[in-house]
Amino acid sequence: MRAGKFIGVIGSGDCSEEEYSLAFEVGREIARRGFYLVCGGLSGVMEASAKGAFMEGGLTIGILPGDKKDANPYIKIPIPTGLGEGRNLIIVRLSDVLIAIGGEYGTLSEIAFALKLKKPVIGLRTWDIEGIIRAESPEDAVSKATGSL
Repeated sequence: MRAGKFIGVIGSGDCSEEEYSLAFEVGREIARRGFYLVCGGLSGVMEASAKGAFMEGGLTIGILPGDKKDANPYIKIPIPTGLGEGRNLIIVRLSDVLIAIGGEYGTLSEIAFALKLKKPVIGLRTWDIEGIIRAESPEDAVSKATGSL
């Protein structure tokens, strides 16, 4: 593991099969390259990315909107905040770079926080917003993310 290098993966808790698969591969790549994975700790993109990293022996951190018991089974370090959607800012603050996969308005808020804080955001089939660095595949997304660290 590379201490202090946190890659946030953001996306919807209710995602398509394609987004789930992309997130799983992103998580695997993050762990293979020795970085820590940060996510919201719940289902969908969050679960898929955590599962991919977990299966590769990576460190997964879930910044949860509620209680520790809400974490998906692939989160090694659950951090309960009790802040609901307010936890999105914590995810962004903890992450050195973020990878957005698909997503709805919660993801949009995380993208906005990241761009406001001048943190790189890599996009994989996500919102079309100025400032997002586009990626074509999970490997490309993680390469661009790690290249910005």
